Amino acid sequence: MSLPPLSILYLGAAGGTCLDRANALRRLGHQVTHIDARGLLPASVWIDRITWRLGGNLLGGLFLRALRRRIAGQRFDLCYVDNGEWVTPGVLAALRRQAGRVVNYNIDDPTGLRDGGRFRAYRQSLPYYDLSVVMRPENVVEAKAYGAGAVQRMWRSADEVTHAPRALSAQDHAKWDAEVLFLGTWMPERGPFLLALIELGVPLSIRGPNWHKAPEWSALQPYWRGGAVQGDDYAKAIQCAKVNIGLLSKGNRDLHTTRSLEIPALGALLCAERTSEHVGMYEERREALFWADAVECAEMCAFALADEERRLAIALAGQQRVKRNGHMNEAVLAKILQAALQQQ
Repeated sequence: MSLPPLSILYLGAAGGTCLDRANALRRLGHQVTHIDARGLLPASVWIDRITWRLGGNLLGGLFLRALRRRIAGQRFDLCYVDNGEWVTPGVLAALRRQAGRVVNYNIDDPTGLRDGGRFRAYRQSLPYYDLSVVMRPENVVEAKAYGAGAVQRMWRSADEVTHAPRALSAQDHAKWDAEVLFLGTWMPERGPFLLALIELGVPLSIRGPNWHKAPEWSALQPYWRGGAVQGDDYAKAIQCAKVNIGLLSKGNRDLHTTRSLEIPALGALLCAERTSEHVGMYEERREALFWADAVECAEMCAFALADEERRLAIALAGQQRVKRNGHMNEAVLAKILQAALQQQ
């Protein structure tokens, strides 16, 4: 069932996957007023330190005053809060006076332990949302324990535009071609795994920030090709890699990540840890490659690199599957809006 055009206040980051979701709502025909949540607070690094260490609830009053100035005199059918680390019960009370429904969508693990105090305001506010959308079964149980009413679990999603394959030039290939690529931020468990792949002979390239922090940096540095990659460059880097390694965030209790959808959506080959969610998304060796440890990952890389026709066929089948599964922004957001409007 298609929805009539809605007036939506979108409260979330002005970039990344958050911006993708705001743009997807526009493509669905809705009128979206997008306010950068972080932009409502001072640019000082202390704001981020307070949020992560002590909790965004300590900044709720400052956030609310800035928000009131931005939305004064406006009325919305729905407010879509993406993340919500500074949205306190007081902020929600103000939003309710100007929006018919208030929804939260959180792609992180806001009821888990990894991020310290960052999501304290989120947890305090759970009872006051009309609908809370989370990524993990554990989040559903824990959100309800914090007093949430309607909670819905969704899979992550790729974007129809941001993660559409690009036409690649010779210059693109010269800059981005890789045999096996890991594109992502350094995390403590990732250094030993990638070093093991290198020692097993995998022709690895690493891109992403903070890798200089790895204890294994001296061994990994020759394989590091640069820091954060965004926008068209992100898409091209993934497309130009013959094999893309998908690693999970262990601290976030992930069984799949956004890369699990974005890599296949771009028509590239996903080679990720074998989890219950990954094997539910894709047929192994036909739509993606999976592994249990570094040894099997190296074997899967060799399997893919040995036969180009087979590798391309698996990548194409994965791209078709992610679309069939409905793991794309427009489909997911349409479901969220419908569920929110059904709440009493």
